[in-house]
Amino acid sequence: MTTAGAGYPRARYAAPLLLAFGLAAAVDLGSLLAGWRAGHLVAKPLLMPLLAGHVSARGGPRLLVAALLCGWGGDVFLLSDADPAFLLGMGCFAAGHVCYLVLFGRGRTHPGLGAGYGIALVATVAALWPDLPAGLRIPVAGYSLLLTAMAYRSSRLGPLVGLGGALFLLSDTLIATGVAHWPQPPRPDFWVMLSYLGAQALLAQAYRGKPRTTP
Repeated sequence: MTTAGAGYPRARYAAPLLLAFGLAAAVDLGSLLAGWRAGHLVAKPLLMPLLAGHVSARGGPRLLVAALLCGWGGDVFLLSDADPAFLLGMGCFAAGHVCYLVLFGRGRTHPGLGAGYGIALVATVAALWPDLPAGLRIPVAGYSLLLTAMAYRSSRLGPLVGLGGALFLLSDTLIATGVAHWPQPPRPDFWVMLSYLGAQALLAQAYRGKPRTTP
């Protein structure tokens, strides 16, 4: 894995790109709170390219940049409410999770954490299953397994990256409850995006170091 070096040629662009990501995130979240859809449509597609640019400027690993750009594809597709767009968006995010899994590498993590994630996966899919549209049940279950594996393995890179994985799981669970027509909090899209942006920003910290070695 490549780590960011002080002498990396594009490092001078890292801070401006991170600032631009923060501003785009603020516009997006503010637009969702205000119910201003136009602002959301403009800001959301900018988010992951800016964060990926920041990681690339820091000399981050290509797999991390690829994972973030897969997230950009998912973000764009999910701007539509159509079922085919939802499936395409889920496919983009699934590809991103594969990138993250390869990036995080093999090795054991805390067994209790794995058990907790496993229980959460089974309980969530079982609870959502009857309320999901029939055509989405298998794709959602398969995606949930991949997402949970990513969240679990993310903890190998430390607590911040591990928190990013957990927030990604939370964000997508909120989306799934909406698809299942469960009761939602006020401004559900705001909470989905808040947890998602926190997730990707923390997962982007994977460029700071390699996974810990395990026996």
